[in-house]
Amino acid sequence: MTKQIDLNAYLKRHFGFDTFKGNQDDIIRNVLAGNDTFVLMPTGGGKSLCYQLPAMILEGTAIIISPLIALMKNQVDAMRNFSEDDGVAHFLNSSLTKSAILQVKEDVLAGKTKMLYVAPESLTKEENILFLKQVKISFYAVDEAHCISEWGHDFRPEYRRIRPIINEIGEAPVIALTATATPKVQHDIQKTMGMLKAHVFKSSFNRPNLYYEVRPKVNASKEIIRILKENVGKSTIIYCLSRKKVEELAEMLVVNGLKALAYHAGMDAATRSGNQDKFLHEEVDIIVATIAFGMGIDKPDVRVVMHYDIPKSLEGYYQETGRAGRDGGEGRCITFYSYKDIQKLEKFMQGKPLAEQEIGKQLLFETVAYAETSLCRRKLLLHYFGEHFHEDNCDSCDNCLHPKEQFEGQEAILKMLQVVRTVKEKFKAEYVMDILTGKATTAIKAYNHHELEAFGSGDDQDINYWSAVIRHSLVAGLIIKEIENYGLLKLSEKGLAYLDAPYSILLTKNHDYDEMEEETRTSASTAAVDPQLFSMLKDLRKRISKKLNLPPFVIFQDPSLEAMSTYYPITMDELQNMPGVGAGKAKRFGDDFLDLIKSHVEENEIDRPIDLVVKSVANKSKLKISIIQSIDRKVPLDDIAESKGIEMNDLLKELESIVYSGTRVNIDYHIDQVMDEDHRDDIFLYFKEDAESDDVPTALDELGEDEFSEEEVRMVRIKFISEVGN
Repeated sequence: MTKQIDLNAYLKRHFGFDTFKGNQDDIIRNVLAGNDTFVLMPTGGGKSLCYQLPAMILEGTAIIISPLIALMKNQVDAMRNFSEDDGVAHFLNSSLTKSAILQVKEDVLAGKTKMLYVAPESLTKEENILFLKQVKISFYAVDEAHCISEWGHDFRPEYRRIRPIINEIGEAPVIALTATATPKVQHDIQKTMGMLKAHVFKSSFNRPNLYYEVRPKVNASKEIIRILKENVGKSTIIYCLSRKKVEELAEMLVVNGLKALAYHAGMDAATRSGNQDKFLHEEVDIIVATIAFGMGIDKPDVRVVMHYDIPKSLEGYYQETGRAGRDGGEGRCITFYSYKDIQKLEKFMQGKPLAEQEIGKQLLFETVAYAETSLCRRKLLLHYFGEHFHEDNCDSCDNCLHPKEQFEGQEAILKMLQVVRTVKEKFKAEYVMDILTGKATTAIKAYNHHELEAFGSGDDQDINYWSAVIRHSLVAGLIIKEIENYGLLKLSEKGLAYLDAPYSILLTKNHDYDEMEEETRTSASTAAVDPQLFSMLKDLRKRISKKLNLPPFVIFQDPSLEAMSTYYPITMDELQNMPGVGAGKAKRFGDDFLDLIKSHVEENEIDRPIDLVVKSVANKSKLKISIIQSIDRKVPLDDIAESKGIEMNDLLKELESIVYSGTRVNIDYHIDQVMDEDHRDDIFLYFKEDAESDDVPTALDELGEDEFSEEEVRMVRIKFISEVGN
């Protein structure tokens, strides 16, 4: 049948396309021939057509098992647009009313429905099994098939029950489809689905139009805003691991003048789908989301995909970055990485079953290796999915565009291979690295491997170095990772041959992100203060303080002047974003300072880095608001501290931050309760007439430590700054 059929005519009639993409034609012919089919096709490759077209051609109804309600709705709507009859495609899930379910069943039994989308949970319901036994089923399609495997990035236990249910309903050919599957996951899917003899169609995972980059996670929000301002109007997805971070980041982007919305599973369904539609219809440019966003979202022109948090697995990373540039146009994939995030993810795993923890750790290990490697990122990513990239330089990742210095790796590779052979290929990469660096762990002592001649033979180098050696050797095919046994390292035939006849291999050391974070943090914290401007601002502060008969520190503290001398704010908005400058203080004292900075910038033709000054979210601290409200109600300070679960010292810090930013608070009611009137007046007078700075130890020196406590001085200083400065 499939040889005579003119598939192109059917393609044109049902979908309006003239030609197939990639190997769609072969896949569809295999399904039409009644064979089990396994399809491994990256995002944007056209997976859905591989079951939609055969469903339109074959007699009966195709059962399409899909994990997400939003995904089903998208696909059903799309199919109805291609057909004159709405009954051609339906979904059956928990979102439907009883009358809607009856309508679906009528259309299916009447033979109108060519595609019925069901969630795996719906498939297992007894009433649905009984109903489907009455239906002529053309084939079963299992979409997002990686959900079957515990080694996949989105394991769903209910997917494991699909095969037994199919057997119960009535057997028909199966097509399983996924965009991401390592060799391990692929085998797992085929075994679980009972389709080890299926025809496998594997498209290349290489997306040549995507650029991959990993940056140290320092001032990530500031970096994100800078990147977005350089790409205004371009569709962007930013992934975060927690709902809280999604909301915080989306809010911060909006405050900084960017069109952004949040998306996560904790939002109500109407808001969530409304935000998704606004992104799809380009009412906003940016979606900040958890990984709940994007599955089945058909937006071809996403130009930037960022990961604020490193994903839990390389499959997850590949699928999420794969949402960029689906139209073949530009796609930038930027990830912010800090090893601290990995440690956090490891903590979340505690308490899960041991096997699950072990799998999770292995997946994380691969993610760390990808993030820290200096190898071509494309080469490493493709190697992970069992594909070889033969170019030495992809010209489209940060490591290839800015290559690190290489070193001769022959001796190191030999040492590592010898250790793998000595421990009889029964251990993972971390264990091998511990032997090389001489780390006598409990496990190593249990096997007496601390007595090996090779123990500590590589202790002149760190774990980072040996991780690079192992990574290069895996990509070069000298060792293989045993996928069935949690990543045990084995020697390949090529590796055994290398031990007998070694040759030169050049290696590059992994990135040390801890070091890079420290360097970036240091350079960020010592951003160049303009000494000339700083001096001029101090002079201006002195003149204003004399004129108003106020101590200089009441106007602006030194850290505020330093920030002004670094970032050159020239608008009231920008000034309010300097540390220690709130709206009140900016309005009261700001104009003269802004005029001085403006003329200094113009006269010296200064290129301002102000775009890097991120506006913080207004009234961000709920604690501060709550403290101010409690003070308005005249609640004693010690009661406020107790109710907030903080020490008195921390409460005073919050109050200092509030008044120094220009907000007025009145704590007289508390001071009058806990302090002698003369004491209070002495401290107040000191700050008004004698103090050259607001330093508390200096005040205690002048006033006498025997008579006054630090807490008293700080409380009166808060009163003084609030009344005189604000």
